[in-house]
Amino acid sequence: MQLIGSYTSPYVRKIRVLLLEKGLPYSFLEDIPWNENTNAPKYNPLGKVPILIDENGSVWYDSQVIAQYIEALHSLAPLIPAGDIPAVEVRQLETLADGVVEAGIAIFLERKREPTQQNPAWIDRQKGKLTSGLDTLEAKLDGTIWLHADTFSLADIATGVMLGWLDLRLPDIDWRKDHPTLTAYGQRLFARPSFLETLPPADA
Repeated sequence: MQLIGSYTSPYVRKIRVLLLEKGLPYSFLEDIPWNENTNAPKYNPLGKVPILIDENGSVWYDSQVIAQYIEALHSLAPLIPAGDIPAVEVRQLETLADGVVEAGIAIFLERKREPTQQNPAWIDRQKGKLTSGLDTLEAKLDGTIWLHADTFSLADIATGVMLGWLDLRLPDIDWRKDHPTLTAYGQRLFARPSFLETLPPADA
């Protein structure tokens, strides 16, 4: 399998962590979709990463779809639980973590505009989403080790990647300050080999 994406994309990192946790071999092709020479639109009509090309040449895109495909491909050491409702519960937590990232990306991109063109109300609205998502995850972890049924799952991968991305791109938003349970949880995740191996480059 070949995974196409950038080293700093949280959605790409989610798939890299997932593949490592599953023990599935893959090659990685760096492609930054913001660059003019990107090849992402050749595989994904939306021009986004991650993109996974499987051994049969089939192309899969969108991190949530790729995660579902990987789980179907390799059911050993399941990261999405069996049973329709438990699976949906994990996928909803994944969506929540991804949604926090989306709000963070909106803030990150807005801040790249000229200061006079930035919309403070828009930034505050995204910060509200981000804070609400973190608060929800903090409450979900009360008295538990992992987010779902005390079993490491895709929900934990997505959340750990989200927390790491906040450290990378929005360090001024101190998510640890009001979230002690999430802080301890993040430390457990960041110590896993799959997270250590997929750290973004120091000069990202």
